[in-house]
Amino acid sequence: MPWTASDLPDLTGRTVLVTGATSGLGEASAIALATRGAHVVLATRDAARTGALMDRIRVRTPAASMEHLPIDLADLATVREAAGRFADRHERLDVLLANAGVMATPERRTAEGFELQLGVNHLGHHALVGLLLPHLLTAEAGRVVVVSSTAHRMARLDLDDLNWERRRYERWSAYGTSKLANLLFVRELDRRLRAAGTAAIAVGAHPGYADTALQSAGPRMQGGVRGRVTGVGTRITNLLLAQPAARGALPQLYASVAPDVEPGSYWGPDGIGEARGYPAPAARSAAARDDGLAAELTVRSEQLTGVALDPAAASPAR
Repeated sequence: MPWTASDLPDLTGRTVLVTGATSGLGEASAIALATRGAHVVLATRDAARTGALMDRIRVRTPAASMEHLPIDLADLATVREAAGRFADRHERLDVLLANAGVMATPERRTAEGFELQLGVNHLGHHALVGLLLPHLLTAEAGRVVVVSSTAHRMARLDLDDLNWERRRYERWSAYGTSKLANLLFVRELDRRLRAAGTAAIAVGAHPGYADTALQSAGPRMQGGVRGRVTGVGTRITNLLLAQPAARGALPQLYASVAPDVEPGSYWGPDGIGEARGYPAPAARSAAARDDGLAAELTVRSEQLTGVALDPAAASPAR
């Protein structure tokens, strides 16, 4: 039998942080988790949209337990502030679902000058996970779930030009690179968690082809006639081919709570080309399985963000 949201266990007592929870996969995940009893921390930029989502969830589940955590993954100062606020309110974090992302944007820079897609999709999450490691390790078996994409297969990671400062910028290549970085992050984080003897694990997931606002955000940023035409074409394609966001969120929900999830594993839809379907093990490119590349990317990411990924130092046992 395929695994669906109805198979989510009772999550009462668990705390789950979801980045990018106001639309698409994040919204679907937040709804599913909150209605099964988890305390859901909605880590988002927009307080008004987050409040509206919480209201909608409480119409369905009046006792749902939620809170808003302001964060902008394109600004590491707010990531540090968010981690501090979380630490003030909570002793532990059972699941950190790194869901937020941007796709195929025009060339833009974060507050720190990082290429936007790498900055939001990878470096912002690297910093958040690193800062919240002590809380993940306080949980009985904490999980970090990072949302990647089949687009990682088209990427080639240039460690000497991660932020596209010397190459000609190409928005789809930059997106694929950020998604490859997500899987390399999972690989190295999980290796470090196991080396430190912790019970926490890191897992990857991808939604296949899901109908979300992600596909139209890039064209909106691009603007002009070309951006409008691309946006309309994307919406039509989504209506014809994409699966609903609630279905696309199943692999990341499975990775977050299913009992048989292996450390370092990667989950996606089980259909043709991993585009649609129900949670199943997903394929990774050779680059995404490169331990040396994963280790070096993590070192570079620590240098860029100023946040160490050190489970041994973060462990409450030390």
